[in-house]
Parts: sequence; C-alpha cells; structure tokens
Amino acid sequence: MNLITLNNNKQIPIIGSGTNTFGKVNNDYSEDINFDTTELQSAITNGYRHFDTAISYRNEAVIGKAITESDVPREEFFITSKLPGKPEYTKDEATIDEAVKNSLEAFQTDYIDLYLIHHPWDNDEEMVATWKVLEKHVKAGTLKSIGVSNFSKDQLQLILDNATIKPTVNQIKSHPGEWNHDVIEFGREHEVFAEAWSPLSGVSDANRVRLNAIGEKYGKSWAQVVLNFQIDREVIVIPKSHNFDRQKSNLEVFDFELTEEEKQEIYNL
Repeated sequence: MNLITLNNNKQIPIIGSGTNTFGKVNNDYSEDINFDTTELQSAITNGYRHFDTAISYRNEAVIGKAITESDVPREEFFITSKLPGKPEYTKDEATIDEAVKNSLEAFQTDYIDLYLIHHPWDNDEEMVATWKVLEKHVKAGTLKSIGVSNFSKDQLQLILDNATIKPTVNQIKSHPGEWNHDVIEFGREHEVFAEAWSPLSGVSDANRVRLNAIGEKYGKSWAQVVLNFQIDREVIVIPKSHNFDRQKSNLEVFDFELTEEEKQEIYNL
C-alpha cells in the first residue's frame, strides 16, 4: 500500500475504506448497529489498514471490535473518526474532551490516528475554539493528527490563520461529478492533503462510458481509473464496498499509469 506523508511527518495509506454503513442492519446507514464485522474482516483480509468512520455514523465500536478481533497489530492500522460540528459535541472544552474519550473507548485504543471536525458551522469563534481543544489532544498524544472535513477554502484558511498545529487533511467531496479542483489545489498550497469521500459516486452514464474506454486499454474498470487518477495527484481516497471482490479491485490500481492526455480528459469531466 502506498503511503502519504502528512505535514506532521505521520503517514497515512493513500487508499482506505469508508464504513458509514458497516455493522448496521441491512447495510443501511440509518438502521440499528448489529456489530456484524463481516465486511471489515474481508477488507482486512484484502489488505486494508485505513478505516474511516465518524461519531455520527454510530459505528466506531464496530471498527474497534473488528480491529481487536483481527490478527493485525493495532499500530498497523490507521483509524479516522470525526467530531460533529454540533453544540452537543462542541459547546465547550469538557464536551469535546468527552467526545474524544468516548471515541477512544469505542475503538478500544489509547490513540486515534486522525480526528476531523466533520463539517463547518456558522460560528468562526466556536470552530477555532474547537480546533484549539483538538490541538491539546495532539500534544497529549491521544490524537496523532487532526484535520477538517467539508471545509471550503475560506473555512480552511480560518483554521490555518488560528492554528498552532496545522490541519493535515481536508476530507471533501471529490468525484467525477464534482472534482473540487480549487479546494484540492488550495489545500496543496498549504500542505493540507485532500481526502475524497465517496470517490466513486457522482458518475454519469456518459462519463462512465468515457472512463471505461480509458480503462479498457489497461484492463481496468472505470472505478479503477478514477481511483488511479486521484491517487496519482496525491488525493487520499476512501471507497466503500461490502463485497470482497470489489474491495480487492479497489486496491488494484497501482499497476498502470495514465497518459497526460487521459489525465486531462478525466480532469475535465
């Protein structure tokens, strides 16, 4: 697995797995947690070590259970979770501390590799105050890296202007329907890596035909072409699948190189 070195010298696997429907009845985001770790265990067997979840997904403990039950040492995993930008999680330092503590307990670990503010909200002062508390946890070692999610250029600039510890990642929407090139490039200028959630969504039928045509040359699917394009420009990707074979194919994207013309065509989708 290829690794990206973040601006704090920590490393993150450039491909991870989304998990927002894992460990839930009928693999439905809104359904109850059933603690089924089947898809997590198959991902681990396939070689995934990077798992992305969030407090709002309600399944941190499912990821913790799967990691604990695996034969893989904790230090080989990279776990990401996210703090909701809601008063019940961010109203003061004690509330944020409690959220971090609960995440640690759910994961059955004493540190989390990456903790993100899940989304911005309309109060700059509160967002900066929240960031300062997360910085405290980095200094304590309970959070190894911190970042943001769904932040615009201006919102990311706000954190950069007020940070003692720079965000390492901005997890954003980035797929063939909406690449978010400007936000990606802005982050790159400030050493903040973009991470694409749901990187295989937003693909129109017409774009799928074009991507499949490119992939045919390499014996690859449209999805593998999209992932290759993103990782080539050092965008971290977290595709999600409950299927063993699709999980495997999402990792088989390092053995071909798109031409500059193909990259430009994909860039312009």
